[in-house]
Amino acid sequence: MKNTLQNSNEESPVWYAMYAYKKEMTAQTELDKEGIKNFIPMRYGIKERHGKKERVLVPAISNLVFVYSTKSVLSGFKLKNPYLQYIMQKAGANRKIITIPTKQMQEFISIAEKYEENITYYKPEEVNLAKGVKVRVHGGVFDGVEGTLLKVKGKRCKRIVISIPDVITIAAAYIQPELMEILS
Repeated sequence: MKNTLQNSNEESPVWYAMYAYKKEMTAQTELDKEGIKNFIPMRYGIKERHGKKERVLVPAISNLVFVYSTKSVLSGFKLKNPYLQYIMQKAGANRKIITIPTKQMQEFISIAEKYEENITYYKPEEVNLAKGVKVRVHGGVFDGVEGTLLKVKGKRCKRIVISIPDVITIAAAYIQPELMEILS
């Protein structure tokens, strides 16, 4: 699965990977107010409030926000909210805006939304997807997910991995082998 590069003339919505330096939750609130679809990978963390520890959802990756929009709508939003910046990738001597294909983003969201599961996030360079086998899950909480099955550092067994190149890689909890179909 590879990133596509957005052509500035296209006006169909796409998923953008964006930074919101220390303001990802503010970005989500503002995007929601404007009716712009977005996603922030979350996990449970412990926060202390009034001397008591509470289990609350917090961003799994600092500063990362995925936004589904047209470039023109997003450009207008960015004028009012300049802290939200595109994540870029090198393309020869230039840099291009990273966009994510819808199917790939759906796979990523389907794993990332399972807050109760043992989900692990990695930097793209920490996982070598070339060593894995393409699989599809049939049944369980990850039913329908397609990804790469491979051994990831620090884990005892193989995991289903979904990668958004140059942005993030997510590894699902252990999935029983009988639930997996190997894809060619």
